[in-house]
Amino acid sequence: MFPGHFGVAFAAKRATPRTSLGTLVFAATFLDLLWPILLLLGVERVQIVPGHLPANPLIFEYYPYSHSLAAAIVWSLLIGGVYYAISRKRGAAWVVGALVLSHWILDLPMHEADLALWPGSSIKVGFGLWRSLPWSILVDVGVFVLGLAIYLRGTRSRDRVGVWALWAFVAVVLLIFVGGFAGPPPANQRALGLSALLLWLFPPWCAWFDRHRGTRRVLSTAESPTR
Repeated sequence: MFPGHFGVAFAAKRATPRTSLGTLVFAATFLDLLWPILLLLGVERVQIVPGHLPANPLIFEYYPYSHSLAAAIVWSLLIGGVYYAISRKRGAAWVVGALVLSHWILDLPMHEADLALWPGSSIKVGFGLWRSLPWSILVDVGVFVLGLAIYLRGTRSRDRVGVWALWAFVAVVLLIFVGGFAGPPPANQRALGLSALLLWLFPPWCAWFDRHRGTRRVLSTAESPTR
């Protein structure tokens, strides 16, 4: 899953409106932010096999530190705990931690049985929705659009940046998603890891346009005449 993770982050803004969308996107995509680093360091491994699955050419050989269930739980507790230590916002910290874990939960229906329960586990799970290109697109884009709709319903732009920077982000995410099907796969593991590092640009991008938006309730209160 790719755009769906952003959709969950968008939706989570409704639960914790004072938390930056950049923080929520960082949490929801953290496992994929960590993965290319471990890939480039040689800690985790992947094979690129064009045509392997209709919706994904990757065979994830070994990635227990970024994508096993136990690792996802540990990372969720760690990141949620760090956020709480910085912000002292207990409720928001739970949301941030839950977003980290949501990544593994959303990956479960998409992946083949390659998601380990813990590092070293011989038990691997995955429902294999990537075997169907139409269903993969429907589920992934559906989660993204639903989350975006929730975000748009709960926020309103303060200026033009809050509009065009948001829709530029949506366009880029969808173009990358479609390009993954239409374009050639990466040449090798290193090229894949380097290109995946570009995902680190997305949390600050989201934080940027989110600063130019506000919750509808707050903006409506600010715009109402003084009595």
